[in-house]
This record gives sequence, structure tokens and C-alpha cells, in this order.
Amino acid sequence: MEISAENSPRIRLDHSKKERSEETHFRGFELEPYDHSNNGSNHRFRYMNALEILRETVRILRYNSMGFMAIAALLICPVSAVFISNILVDQSLVKRLTIRLLLMSKSSGLPLRSFIKQSCQKFSEMAISSAMCFPLFITLSLLSKAAIVYSVDCTYSRKQFDATKFYAIICKIWRRLVSTYVWVCMVIVGCVTLFFVVLAAVCNAISITGFSPDIIVYAAILVGLVFSVVFANAVVICDIAIVISVLEDVSGPEALLRSGVLIKDQTQVGLLIFLGSTIVLAFVEGLFEHRVKTLSYGDGSSRLWEGPLLVLMYSFVVLIDSMMSAVFYFSCRSSSNVETSEGESQPILDTVIVSDELNGVQ
Repeated sequence: MEISAENSPRIRLDHSKKERSEETHFRGFELEPYDHSNNGSNHRFRYMNALEILRETVRILRYNSMGFMAIAALLICPVSAVFISNILVDQSLVKRLTIRLLLMSKSSGLPLRSFIKQSCQKFSEMAISSAMCFPLFITLSLLSKAAIVYSVDCTYSRKQFDATKFYAIICKIWRRLVSTYVWVCMVIVGCVTLFFVVLAAVCNAISITGFSPDIIVYAAILVGLVFSVVFANAVVICDIAIVISVLEDVSGPEALLRSGVLIKDQTQVGLLIFLGSTIVLAFVEGLFEHRVKTLSYGDGSSRLWEGPLLVLMYSFVVLIDSMMSAVFYFSCRSSSNVETSEGESQPILDTVIVSDELNGVQ
């Protein structure tokens, strides 16, 4: 007489143990701001400052450390290694762009002092490196951001990361994700172009009026400070727009517009996150510049371990920054007064779950 597997006491006991272990696993990660209402599709957060967002990010990282480390190793590290090492940068192009910037500065009335020459050199390297790494940014880097956002959403939804489901999500959202990223690039390029136009106009106006070169330098520094604030706001809006493109059914300029409306009451928090990430990334880049690229001590044997270590540090900071952007999105979304109608801005995770269920019923 055969006994079915469903009625087997041993299998039932193993199944109950597995359920209890999974329940204990999820219960071990207690996120205070999470709300179980509305089937987990809405995440209830209280207002969080930058330090609390960082603390929340660390808790999420500890909860799913293996998954996030895998994303960093497979998707972020290759891009970081190529970007900070400048192995794709043609120095002749850098030199040519630097000369053009110096000529433009001189024609605007700016005295060619050492820090102006260094700024032109650094900007030229960054611009050429970003252009050469653009294929990596629009593939691996964008895929890593989507994977990080999906992992954070899974954490708040008390779900495990499912590679098959993530692949299905990427197939659905990739086109709008790329569209949003292209718009983000246009916004960044537009901000930089506007800065150079305003800088040249201000310096020319002051030079025509007959002021001394020192006044022109001070005016250029003031324009640079104002541009830094505008540029930081633009980057914060662009980062949240990428998160919105993953979790909501919007893309391109609509995602940028929704991002600007969403963070309008918490702009200061976003700027603090951007400032902290930028300082740490610049510090790691400086270490790589002086300890790996430039042989400033010893016989250079330490490059063998310092180079990979700094690449890992840079990748880890990029990972934390992307995770903080996702947490910041959920914080802004709950505390914002922006209301969406039913069916709009539905998390893509819920959309895929519903479609999978419908396919299973059929």
C-alpha cells in the first residue's frame, strides 16, 4: 500500500521546520519603518535624516550581505577598476581638451594660475574617462543599480532575491531604464555646459569693466560654488530618477520630474548623502592616484595589493551610495504629500508577481 508524499509525517515535519526557519530568518531583520498593510506594496517610513538613512542601509547590507557583495563583485568592481585607473583614456585627447579649456579661460579674462591649470587638467581627464566608460556605465553600472534597488525592495517586502524574477523584471524595464539614464546624462551635460557658458559670460563682463585679475578669480570661484549646489541637486534628482524607473512605471523626463517633486521637502538630506559619498569617493580616487598611478615611494611592489584594495573600497562606496539612494526614495515616498491614483506608480515587483500568478492560473 503506497503512502503519498503529502501525507508522510517525516516530510511534513521537515516542511514545518523549513517554514519556522524562514520565519525566524525574516523575523531577525526587524525594520521599524516597514508596514505590512496593503500587501507590502507600500513601505511606511518616518522622516529620516542622512545618518539614519546610512544606519538603515547598513542594516539592509547586514541582512543580505552575500547578495550585495555579489552585485559589487560582478557588476560594480569591473566598472570601478576601469574608471579610476583611466586605462581607456587617451592622454593625447586629454592634453588637447586641456589646451582648449586653458585657451577659453584666457580669452575669458581668467589668469592662468596653477589651480586653474590643475582644474582644467582634472576636468579633461574626468570628461574623457566618462566618455570612454559610457558603454560600461549604460550596461554593467545601470544593471548594478537596478539589482541594488530590487534587492532593497525585496528586503522591505520580506522576500528573497530571485534571480529568475529579476531577469524577468530587467527584460520588462530595461528600455525605460536606459531611456531614463540617457536623460540623466543629458541633464548632467547640460548643467556642465551651462556652467561654462555662465562662467565665461561673468568673467568677460568683469574683464571688460576693467577689474583686476584677482576680482575675476573671486567671481569665478563664486560662480563655481553656486554651480556646485545646482549640480549636487541635479545629481540627487538623477539618482532618485533611476530608482523610480526601476520601481515605478515612469521613465525619462517623467521620472526626473517625479523625482524633483518627491524630494522637494528633503533636499537637504539628499545633498548630505551626495556630499558624503563624493568626499569618500574623491578620497579613494586620490589615494589611487598617488599610491598606484604615481610611484611616490619604494620600488612599487605595493601596487600589487594596494590597487585591488582601493578598487574594492571604491566599489563598496558606490554600493553604499546606491543603497542609500534606494532607502532615501522610500523615505521620501512615504513622507511626501504626492498622491498617485490606483494603478499608477505600482512597484514593478508587485507587477511581476501578479503576472506570474495569472500565468500560473492559466
